[in-house]
Amino acid sequence: MQTKTVKTAQRITCGAVVGAANSLFGGGGGMIAVPMLAKTGMDNKRAHATAILLILPVSLLSFILYAVKGFYEPSVLIPTALGVTAGGLVGAKLLGKLPEKTVNLIFAALQLAAGAFLFFFH
Repeated sequence: MQTKTVKTAQRITCGAVVGAANSLFGGGGGMIAVPMLAKTGMDNKRAHATAILLILPVSLLSFILYAVKGFYEPSVLIPTALGVTAGGLVGAKLLGKLPEKTVNLIFAALQLAAGAFLFFFH
């Protein structure tokens, strides 16, 4: 059993890694947050939901830092935000209904697909 201090240290480390990855790659921190949070003893569904919460402030801060340097495209904001909002609603509803094993398999498949895309096509 882990002590509260060890869990806190693990979660601080998780936050630092997630923040760095999200800022460096423009997203994707959640893909690191979920397994790291699960390693601290959190169940996977809670880890998925918590990862979403973690990404909000780091994404906002990253955007501000990138925006100051002009590294963004404003024309995609509204259409993409509409899609992200719709997808987020569907995903949140599905997370509550799907078995944990199914959520994990979908998550792993998305990670593999993203990795394959970057490796072969980018």
